Amino acid sequence: MALHHPDSRECPSPPPRRMTDAQYVASRSTLWSGVSALFTDGRGRVVLEDVDYRSTCLLPGGAIDAGETPSHAIARKVHQELGLTRPFSRVLAVDWVPPGTPGYPQGFPGEVIYVFDGGALREEDFAQIGLPGREVTGVRRIEPALLPCHVAPAVARRALAALRARINGSGPAILEDGRPLVPTRLDGLQVLRTERKPQLWPWHMGAVPDRLPVTQVWGWLFAQDGRNLVLIGQDTGSACLPGGTVEPADHGDPGQTLKREAWEEARVRISDPLYLGYLHDDTSNRRPCARARFAARITGWEPPHRDEATGQTYTRLLATPEQTAQLFDWGEESAAQLAAVHIAREKFGLPAPARQPLTELPPRQLTEGSAAP
Repeated sequence: MALHHPDSRECPSPPPRRMTDAQYVASRSTLWSGVSALFTDGRGRVVLEDVDYRSTCLLPGGAIDAGETPSHAIARKVHQELGLTRPFSRVLAVDWVPPGTPGYPQGFPGEVIYVFDGGALREEDFAQIGLPGREVTGVRRIEPALLPCHVAPAVARRALAALRARINGSGPAILEDGRPLVPTRLDGLQVLRTERKPQLWPWHMGAVPDRLPVTQVWGWLFAQDGRNLVLIGQDTGSACLPGGTVEPADHGDPGQTLKREAWEEARVRISDPLYLGYLHDDTSNRRPCARARFAARITGWEPPHRDEATGQTYTRLLATPEQTAQLFDWGEESAAQLAAVHIAREKFGLPAPARQPLTELPPRQLTEGSAAP
């Protein structure tokens, strides 16, 4: 039997052959990188740039320079293109743009685009915009549903996904060609795909004058966590507050109108409504009228049902009042209305709701007599 000498050593196997740094670098995929800024105005319209090198508009932004951080790149591009100086710290979406996308030069290898939240620009911000005199030739504000008419299809998908991510208040949406890998409820319902109706009427907290007929009643209906109910039409993606037109069967009681409409539209039962104020609509084709707002607590509900009056079946979402306002075109009057909403919430003894992704009201209550979540 052969014995190993105590000082003998096994001959080690040769180490696996490693790529050189140059080989490893060459093996990695090559992608461009870019940035965009999602700005809106006080009515929730998206800010786009007219450019002289494309037939369609673009979001503000552009290419990231070699060695540059995305946050520095978007601040630089916004200053170059719009003359605005501001920091950017929140990314709403990260989108992968596939090779061969129309509008890019031949040999385009694909791109990763960071969509930053630029927030809502005030009128004084628009007054300070200074265009560079070349490339960017103008600025326009576009209703979200009309984005496909002004930008390339993939840009429209990216902007709408980023806008929904802003409303949700969640982390960045991860997109591939503008489509979310994990769609939220807002994405699944394609919220904002239908043009919103402007509701820019003056807000008043006092009693409705006798000369103004109350034609419609809408309600801020609260769950136990302080969020309110917002309805999304499954056929349209349009948002509405529970409520509707005053009918003779309501006997002139707007609170009864809200109770009836909340049940017919959303199969929700509510407490006695608390009056908040009214919107003075002087744009009616007939004569000026009042559109009243009330608040109430949700006391019970049943599975959703098709509304016979409109033919719609609504998805019932819970949102903070601020998230709700972002789904409408209310303009500056929304701030005063939201203040009244929070006063009512406090009167009901409900907490200030934490911002979170919009969630659906369960189809039915978990236990007999339980209140809203």
